[in-house]
Amino acid sequence: MSAIKYFLNKVKFELENGGNLPEYTLAYQSFGTLNQNKDNVIWIIHALTANSNPLEWWSEVVGHSKSIDPSNHFIICANVLGSHYGSTSPLEKNPSNGTPYYHDFPQLTIKDLAKTYEALANHLGLNKIQLLLGASMGGQQAMEWSILTKLKIENLLLIATNAKHSPYGIAFNESQRMAIEADQTWQLKSNNAGIQGMEVARSIALLSYRTSYGYNSTQFEENDNKTDAFKASSYQKYQGEKLSKRFNAYSYYLFTKVMDSHNVARGHKSINEALSYINSRTVIVSISSDILFTVEESKVLNKGIKNSKLIEISSDLGHDGFLTESIKINNIINEILSQ
Repeated sequence: MSAIKYFLNKVKFELENGGNLPEYTLAYQSFGTLNQNKDNVIWIIHALTANSNPLEWWSEVVGHSKSIDPSNHFIICANVLGSHYGSTSPLEKNPSNGTPYYHDFPQLTIKDLAKTYEALANHLGLNKIQLLLGASMGGQQAMEWSILTKLKIENLLLIATNAKHSPYGIAFNESQRMAIEADQTWQLKSNNAGIQGMEVARSIALLSYRTSYGYNSTQFEENDNKTDAFKASSYQKYQGEKLSKRFNAYSYYLFTKVMDSHNVARGHKSINEALSYINSRTVIVSISSDILFTVEESKVLNKGIKNSKLIEISSDLGHDGFLTESIKINNIINEILSQ
């Protein structure tokens, strides 16, 4: 397994919302070998609560004999700024005063995150990326980076994402924040503040990631006499508790705000003008049953990105189809890399 590396950027980082970080660290991992021409780079941007090791959370797509194979490609994945897994986050100490940021961590935007990848790519001496890809919040970042970058990105793969976060998505995120805020520990300055609220928030999020078919097929009760302790109830609790063992509420709260901020039109005349700056060969993947990032939103991307095509994956599993429909995703990536 590739060891986690750390990129320390000591330059003051001015943020889109007017705040700043005096410095920041990005934890990242690389897999495979950069070839002599430096043209075999595949850069993966992870979604909300994942980490810098896609061989763990996307093992059906990334790994030996998979479509993204470290035997052939130099694979990079950085832990998102503000996240739990090694990059500068609300749990880290503010170098200005030596105490953890906690609630005082500055608000980030998708554009801020994209700028950190540009800095890391420059640090690594890269000037070309063969394939940049991300799904969900990762797709939002890949899109924003493609608009502002000076690197040559040959291929761009945007999966289950959008050009502007929808009111529906923002409403789900606000409900999650309300759950965290309702946790009485949220006001405390401690690493575990708001954890139980985050468990509820995660259960809310799952309702947007999945479909009724997904729940009805996997949590079905065969016992018609049952009146309590349903599978669906225990599943929601289990998923919330599972996240609380590996993540923190500050980063979770922060990222819901980051997603809400996503709008490529900001700083441009329109969404279409912003998307027109993407010069990569682009494949946009939407999932037929996704209620959080809809097919209609993918059509907006397809219309705005000049050299793009839209592929709709038929799936009954909703937004999480980008993780569960691995055979279809592999086929799409193989086609892109064979060009």
